[in-house]
Amino acid sequence: MERIRLGNTVFEGLNNAYLLPGDRPTLVDAGVATDSVRRDLREGLDATSYEVADLEAIVLTHWHADHAGLAGELQAESGAPVYVHADDAGIVAGDPDAIAAEREIRERRFGEWNIPDEPLAEVTTFLDGHDDLRGDRVDVTPVEDGDRIAAGDGDLEVVHLPGHAAGLSAFAFDGERGREAFVGDVILPKYTPNVGGADLRVDRPLETYLDSLARLADRDFARAWPGHRDPIDDPAGRARVIAQHHRERTERVVSVLDDHGPADAWTVSAHLFGDLSAIHILHGPGEAFAHLDHLVAEGVVAPPDDGGRYELLDADPEFDELVAVPETKR
Repeated sequence: MERIRLGNTVFEGLNNAYLLPGDRPTLVDAGVATDSVRRDLREGLDATSYEVADLEAIVLTHWHADHAGLAGELQAESGAPVYVHADDAGIVAGDPDAIAAEREIRERRFGEWNIPDEPLAEVTTFLDGHDDLRGDRVDVTPVEDGDRIAAGDGDLEVVHLPGHAAGLSAFAFDGERGREAFVGDVILPKYTPNVGGADLRVDRPLETYLDSLARLADRDFARAWPGHRDPIDDPAGRARVIAQHHRERTERVVSVLDDHGPADAWTVSAHLFGDLSAIHILHGPGEAFAHLDHLVAEGVVAPPDDGGRYELLDADPEFDELVAVPETKR
C-alpha cells in the first residue's frame, strides 16, 4: 500500500489518498478538484510506477469534495468503477435531486440556528463559490456495510461509520500489523472531525457519531489510515479521546445555558468557539446544534422555542451517561 500526500488549501489541508497495487490497482479517496491536487495525485501515482489509466477501482470514504472531487475525471480516464456508501452515492454522482435536498436542509438549518446576516452571507458565498470543487459527475457503484470490494491483491470490507457524513465508511483490510483500516474522517490524528455541520443530512448527529466511535473502538484495528495527516497507531485509543472531547464539550454547552440562559445554536457556538469565518461559520453552530440536539433527546434541554432558543432543564445531568466513552480493550 502506498500513501499519496495531497495538498489542500481550501479546507483543512494535508489530505491523503492511498494506492493498493496488485492484481486490481485501487485508489482510496481522490482529493479535491483543484489543479495543485490534481498534480499531486498524478505525481504520487507516477512515483509508484502507476498511471491513472492503470486504476481498476476507486473507493471513496465519503462525499466531501476533498475526498471525492477528482473521482469523476479519474473514472473517465481509467474506466474504473467508483465505490461509495449508498447514503452518499447521490451527491457523489451529482444527482440534482440529492444536491438540492442537501441544500434545502442547509438553508433550513441556517435559519433555525439564527446565523446573523453578515456571517450568513459569507458562508453562503464560500459554499456556493466552491461547488466546482466537487468535480465531474460520477457513475457510482453504491455499497453497504459488510460488503467486500476486490482491491489490490486482496479485498476491502465496508464498515459504515456515519456521523461526520451520512455515508462515511471505513475500509478494513489485512495489513502488516493485522486488521487495519482506511478511515477517512471518522477519526483524525490531530483534529476532532466536525459533527453537525459537515453533513446536515445526519439525524441525531452526535449520537450517531458516538455510536460509530464505539463501533470503531470495538473493532480494535491495529492501525488506521486517515483522510488527513499521519497514520494512527491506536485507533481505539484515539476514538476514546474524541469521545471524551465530546463529553467535555457537552459539559461546556450545559454550562453556557446555565450561565447565560436560553440561547440559540449560533449564540452557543459563539461562546464555544468565538468569531468564525468561511467554512467554520457552518461547522461552529453545526457542532453546537449536534450537542444541543443530543441534550434535547436526553431531556436535559427543552426543544427550541419559536425563536430557536434552547432552555436548560437540568443543570447537573449524569454526563457519563449522556456521552459514553468506549471501554479500553487492550
